[in-house]
Amino acid sequence: RGTQLSTQTPQVGIALIAQRAMPPSMVPPSDPTIAADAPVLFFDSGLGGLSVLGPTRALLPTAPILYAADYGGLPYGEKTEAEIATRVCALLGRLTERFKPRLAVIACNTASTIALAHVRAALDLPVVGTVPAIKPAALASTNRIIGVLGTAATIRQPYVDALSAEFASDCVVLRAAAPELVHAAEAVLRGDPVETGLYQMVMDRLINQPHGDRMDQCVLACTHFPLVEQQLRAASPSHVQFVDGSAGIARRIAYLTQGQPCPDQAPGGRAIFTRSTQHVPPPLSVLAPFGFNRIDLL
Repeated sequence: RGTQLSTQTPQVGIALIAQRAMPPSMVPPSDPTIAADAPVLFFDSGLGGLSVLGPTRALLPTAPILYAADYGGLPYGEKTEAEIATRVCALLGRLTERFKPRLAVIACNTASTIALAHVRAALDLPVVGTVPAIKPAALASTNRIIGVLGTAATIRQPYVDALSAEFASDCVVLRAAAPELVHAAEAVLRGDPVETGLYQMVMDRLINQPHGDRMDQCVLACTHFPLVEQQLRAASPSHVQFVDGSAGIARRIAYLTQGQPCPDQAPGGRAIFTRSTQHVPPPLSVLAPFGFNRIDLL
């Protein structure tokens, strides 16, 4: 079932499924047939999903973790909607058939805004998506000026228009693409140098827009971006606060897996990278602080 694909681009209405809570009928009951070693599968184009994994581990400290990074497709933000939908569905289908996860997390805003509905239709397990945190940003904004930083593919989605209309209709919502931050976050995790002035250049794309000087909330609409939040904060006016959805996603994962058996002690996590001619998986020492003890290629 997981390998039946559609290349049709999801519509705005079904993309909003990611933002809203599942109805009670979609909440899995406590299921004794789920194996204690069945992993929670995190999927991203690269290492950005680690920003979601961190708060999830805090809530589910002994849950088995399988992390899949699609280095063969990195970066997603430069691909078409059809390419992303097809690739994400195919890879998650393979991973589900092979590793039998209890739940899948698309820890990538670009993949979620484009492919979430397809993946949910194809896989027979709960799937949690990642969405730009426009709602909490609007709730927190005093000046009613919100910035959204994301990949080019994410910020151009009508889906972001729909979120803005529903939750921030009385706000000015500024958008800027920052594909450089994906590579910067990967470099920072590896300990590699990042171009001087990069973070200031990115923030200026929002601040220099009309009303940008009054922006008080900045949504990090890519899971890579919280990994460099400290650097972005240093390049921003002191009144700008940064918002991402990782804590809410972690709570959703914990809710959907409540009552399911887990090992008594946290097992070592396993990270899988799709093969790439351009990107090399990081050394295990980079992932060890996140609880991983094994890296494999797919």
